[in-house]
Amino acid sequence: MRTPATGTTVFANARILDPSRGLDERGAVIVKGGRIAAAGAGASNQGVPDGAEVIDCGGRAIMPGLVDGRVFIGEPGAEHRETIASASAAAAAGGVTSLVMMPDTSPVIDEVSLVEFVLRTARDTAEINIHPAAAITRRLEGHELTEFGLLREAGAVAFTEGRRSVRSALVMRRALTYARDFGALVMHETQDPDLASSGVMNEGLFASWLGLPGIPREAEAIPLERDLLLARLTGSAYHAAKISTAISASAIARAKNDGAKVSAGVSINHLSLNENDVGEYRTFFRLSPPLRSEEDRLAMVEAVRDGTIDIIVSSHDPQDVDTKRLPFADAADGAIGLETLLGAALRLHHNGDLPLLRIVELLSTAPARLFGLPGGTLAPGSPADLILVDLDEPWVVREADIRSRSKNTCFEGARLQGRVLQTMVAGRTIFSTR
Repeated sequence: MRTPATGTTVFANARILDPSRGLDERGAVIVKGGRIAAAGAGASNQGVPDGAEVIDCGGRAIMPGLVDGRVFIGEPGAEHRETIASASAAAAAGGVTSLVMMPDTSPVIDEVSLVEFVLRTARDTAEINIHPAAAITRRLEGHELTEFGLLREAGAVAFTEGRRSVRSALVMRRALTYARDFGALVMHETQDPDLASSGVMNEGLFASWLGLPGIPREAEAIPLERDLLLARLTGSAYHAAKISTAISASAIARAKNDGAKVSAGVSINHLSLNENDVGEYRTFFRLSPPLRSEEDRLAMVEAVRDGTIDIIVSSHDPQDVDTKRLPFADAADGAIGLETLLGAALRLHHNGDLPLLRIVELLSTAPARLFGLPGGTLAPGSPADLILVDLDEPWVVREADIRSRSKNTCFEGARLQGRVLQTMVAGRTIFSTR
């Protein structure tokens, strides 16, 4: 992370989108000393400070920088897939100013020294804010709990098994109890390994047509229901990292209605795509959880709209050609998503599925609040982590333009509408198309 900028910048004639204050209005944003000095209609009347750089936004949108709550990075151990520096460059181009890094590295982020390594490397090589999540169990093996207190004190913002699920209900209960005592958040992706078994896509008629083994929706829902019961039992904060089915959304809604401290995320892939996109065995669409039916996709959109789902994530998971250009059943799960997160999400705005301010909230304000991070707001005094966006500019996702070291995007060749023109972190421009 770089030191804050010392100058003053005025974004004039902008559409201000700030979910933290319920703002959607025409005005200006004044950035001074790396922080927001003013933002909104009233800022236009304050005049231009002496020596300030003035940017005429021409009615384009200014919004808080995106906060991506689920990002896999290869470093340490798999730098050929992604480094902290390359992930930072991809994030900046996509308007992501902060991200939560998963502990699935080699070695696993399960000790204080590994948390410190990530923070030190990010400080030296990244332009955005990198926040490590630590493993729930040692080596992600699902048995011995890590030192939550020490890891949290070192800078871990959440505890998760990354791509894995904790099999043991007893271990999960202890983890939630431990997390409660330290005021920490447990973030868990649920998939029953026995039910999922050798499945590679959503179980159903389409999988049968393709001759591929399927993963039933219950493989996600059964361990999720267990976790929600344990969250009620322990009184701990629990976050379902990535749900994909209508039955999972119903379970989250019931738990919230019962007063449990639970929240849920969904990947942009499961809001934008369905099992039919697998098409002719396209391995870039092999994900975990798998792309579901169109009915489930619509249920995810509705769950976002009604507040059941709290955040949208990219689930950025870089895989190289050696693990993706294989027969579908042999390919690795995962797709990159930092650079397409906003463009894909804006599809839901342009087609009328979701209000624009709600989309911005789930991409910035809500995840910042969930993980206790600065950012996600344009309120005066907050860090000047913001993006300038042309909500209507069309663009095509091309492999040659991807900044991530890996190119396994679900949106290759897709036509998107809405593009980041400038990204600012702590008042310093780290990406610009100008």
